[in-house]
Amino acid sequence: MELETLETRIRNRVQQEQINPLLQEKELASIIDQELREFELGAVKEAHLNGFDLEELKAIFCANIGGFGPFQQFLDDPEIEEIWCNNPEQVFVSRAGNSELTPLLLDQGQVRDLVERMLLTSGRRIDISQPFVDAVLPGGERLHVVIPPITSHHWVINIRKHLIRARGLGEMAELGVMTRGLANFLGACVKSGLTILVSGATQAGKTTMVRALCGEIPARERIITCEEVFELGLQNYDVVAMQTRPPTLEGKGEVELRHLVKESLRMRPERLIIGEVRGAESLDMIIALNSGVPGMCTIHANSAREALSKLCVLPLLAGENVTAGFVVPTVAASVDLVVQVERNSAGKRYVKQVVSVTGRVENGNIETANLYLNQDGNISAGIGDFIDANTLKRQGFDTARLLSELCV
Repeated sequence: MELETLETRIRNRVQQEQINPLLQEKELASIIDQELREFELGAVKEAHLNGFDLEELKAIFCANIGGFGPFQQFLDDPEIEEIWCNNPEQVFVSRAGNSELTPLLLDQGQVRDLVERMLLTSGRRIDISQPFVDAVLPGGERLHVVIPPITSHHWVINIRKHLIRARGLGEMAELGVMTRGLANFLGACVKSGLTILVSGATQAGKTTMVRALCGEIPARERIITCEEVFELGLQNYDVVAMQTRPPTLEGKGEVELRHLVKESLRMRPERLIIGEVRGAESLDMIIALNSGVPGMCTIHANSAREALSKLCVLPLLAGENVTAGFVVPTVAASVDLVVQVERNSAGKRYVKQVVSVTGRVENGNIETANLYLNQDGNISAGIGDFIDANTLKRQGFDTARLLSELCV
């Protein structure tokens, strides 16, 4: 009996027992074990299956039927942080920040089948009318696919994994992302209700940082999250997560991030978390934050200063009636801290800079005070004033001690 024949038998069993192989892993594993035991004394030892032991066969069938086929080995590898496919014969992975070309060779049909299987549980689609898609895999990985004619010839796939699953700032400190003193300070800021903007480049660890910051939110507070696709996966006690929705084939039913931000204000939010701002939704966010709802969000930027500048420009995309004269002071009054994260050439992620927003605007520029700087491993504390020191004191924190221990 050949591998394909045995796999067909297992697929038939799965269909007969009406099992969803992507969601019911234990049931699938049980069926595979039964089929392998049945053929252990005969078919498994035939020449066609020679060279495989039962555990190898089980892994192959689990990947092909209940996983994502040839990609499953990369998804299971804890050292691989990203997978991308430029064409069926070029599949790359990123390991510790370095890209590697894998020996995996596919064909066009296999690539399309993999994408369809990945999108199966997301409720999202990809076709000529919607040639790109963002989705989240069952394991939490973020999927992005682009197809021709947007790309020249082949379907292009990117899968981004979240290797650091820290649920609190203490865990981030243990991983070397920040000092223990900075973790204590940021934790006090979150507990005191400060609004934090997390900035950095792609793959710098912004989402992971927001997740860790959210782990410090008091359990009594209600959290509303708005994302393009579910990535944060917060485990807090009182959380409502919302994601955008693409339009239907008729071009209707689209739900944009702006809609989610507006709706969130009707849901009694005590913390508003925006996955990422990159357009007009930033206007709705700063208005919400300025109304007394503390929150967090991420933004792509090369520095903390540039993050604030970008946040002052993005709301202008909402319409001609939105002016810098309104946006800049609103941003200055809404954001309390900016945390800049980076990834070095070795793939290590760390907090590079933390700045405090004073709330003052001079000549159209928001005034900031540098609190923490990690320059190539040389950590130093800033000399600027922390304008929210009294806010932390009212919550019972020793602000002077927290600031003095930032580098420890």
